[in-house]
Amino acid sequence: MIADIIEWIVNTVGSLGYPGIFILMLLESSFVPFPSEVIMIPAGYLASKGEMHILIVILCGISGSLLGALINYYLAVWLGRPFLLHYGKYVMFNEIHLQKMETFFKRHGHISTFTGRLIPMVRQYISIPAGLARMNLSVFCFYTSLGAGIWVVILTLLGYFIGENEALIKEYLRDIIVTLFVACVVGVGIYWQLQRRSG
Repeated sequence: MIADIIEWIVNTVGSLGYPGIFILMLLESSFVPFPSEVIMIPAGYLASKGEMHILIVILCGISGSLLGALINYYLAVWLGRPFLLHYGKYVMFNEIHLQKMETFFKRHGHISTFTGRLIPMVRQYISIPAGLARMNLSVFCFYTSLGAGIWVVILTLLGYFIGENEALIKEYLRDIIVTLFVACVVGVGIYWQLQRRSG
């Protein structure tokens, strides 16, 4: 089943071209999460064969990711807040907790959004607390695009340079994910230390 879905995604990228990359990355970044690797790596491989332009591939990937993140952001703004405030009382969540979340994202939303976009299983959902907290939209868009851009560029370049070697891609991808995770943990640690000293 999963293999069939991945094959369909690869075929869609090949047949629809740039719009296919945009639409699939939009879905991947919003309410239908699936591995972005199966979109951007084949697209990078097609770019290496001259069937696509690598810069347009990257721009489509980033813009699709941003729009998908904005969908989650606004869903959280429109639906999440009333839902949380109405039903949150049953799990000890109230207006005060929501205000604390808003304050947190006003102060630390940039680092949370940026690092969240680099961590698997988090990147699709970091937009939801940002929307609940009504994080500044321009700041949200900038750091979402920055984090998504790094990930999109990495995947595209993997496909571009070693797209035919599936085993090597898996090995490199695993190492890259671990490196990004460690870098995020270290970066957040340094950020908190600087915040404590300045505060």
